[in-house]
Amino acid sequence: MSKRVVVTGLGVVSPNGVGIPDFLNAIQNGVSGIRFMPMYEELKFSCQVAGMPLFDWEGLKNYISEVSFYGLKARGIGYGLQAALDAWTDAGNAIESDETDWDTGCIFGNSIADTEAMKNVISRVDNKEVKKLGSRVVEQAMNSGVTSYISGRLGLGNKVITNSAACATGTQAILMGYEYIKHGYAKRMLVGSTEHVDTYVFGAFDSMRVLSRKFNDQPERASRPMSVTAGGFIPGSGSAALVLEDLDYAIARGAKIYAEVLGGSTNSGGQRGGGSMTAPAPAGVIRCIEESIRLAGIKPEQIDLISGHLTATLADKFEIQNWSTALKRAGDDFPFVNSMKSMIGHSLSAAGSIESVAAILQMEHGFVHPNINLEDPNPEITNIIGNNCLPTTIIKTDVNIVAKANFGFGDVNSCLIFSKINN
Repeated sequence: MSKRVVVTGLGVVSPNGVGIPDFLNAIQNGVSGIRFMPMYEELKFSCQVAGMPLFDWEGLKNYISEVSFYGLKARGIGYGLQAALDAWTDAGNAIESDETDWDTGCIFGNSIADTEAMKNVISRVDNKEVKKLGSRVVEQAMNSGVTSYISGRLGLGNKVITNSAACATGTQAILMGYEYIKHGYAKRMLVGSTEHVDTYVFGAFDSMRVLSRKFNDQPERASRPMSVTAGGFIPGSGSAALVLEDLDYAIARGAKIYAEVLGGSTNSGGQRGGGSMTAPAPAGVIRCIEESIRLAGIKPEQIDLISGHLTATLADKFEIQNWSTALKRAGDDFPFVNSMKSMIGHSLSAAGSIESVAAILQMEHGFVHPNINLEDPNPEITNIIGNNCLPTTIIKTDVNIVAKANFGFGDVNSCLIFSKINN
């Protein structure tokens, strides 16, 4: 028998807020976390702004032992650890335990090992100084490093997996955790994703000329999803985590319930029919959304809010068209649409998990967060959906069902349906 799956804990490390209270305040008030980065100017990058969390690295000592902290250099692991452990305690769980928790697993995604942290490794090897590398290198170089740190800190003994699907990673991790619980393979899953866009990853995107370069002197205005003056995306970094539980298990232990995961889907357009390494095939996107709705057991007209991928590129108008086709809704009949990326940039693998936390907070607190920098919506978008669907200030309203989707390099799609809990 399939289980109902609920969200009982949230944690976030975002460019515009570290911790749920600060993040909630930021998304309610349209606070940007995008800042000018002098280092990028020195490196002669065309894009010189980014969404970087104001992260207290020394504060990690409150989460892990001195031994574990010593030698930890990978910022992506640090972001993920803090977000995951905050979600764990938010769900009412203790961190300290000598027992293996066989009922709980962890799926935490990321894109690539922290190459800034690996710079020292490359230098040592090239200089024939391998003996000076130390014993902490491999655990930070491997893609599964963040998942290993989290599961080891908490003693999680169920399925422990690191997924990687570019920008679809975060929503895909949540979906995988949901499926394990739904089918009875686990009672709880700690899920999420992390990303640190270091200078080398940032430089690679900058060389592709897909980043905004027109607002280096006005960083808070730089990320402009769905805007006619959108000039490319702004890289961001951070992490978010959710604790998912079997509903009966959560009720039995008296857990607070934020929301229910009704269903979801992940697929690929196969890089056919208009799809490519960098662009999703419309048929794949539409199929993913339609299947998510079907598996969630809802009707398209029940969706109150779309938390879009919407990166501030030419793809935004195609995304809105795909949503309209999949939902068979248009004009003023369309749900509200917003993009967290207007405030924090595009945090790649971490995008889906951070945006999912934002989606759940909007349901819990009854609002739709604004799309900042959308004073000039793209007419190719507003010809499909009404202007009223694109809020530029906070909208206080009941939000019962949210559709959250992300589309990643490699033509990978993922979509989730979140709902207020209905007993």
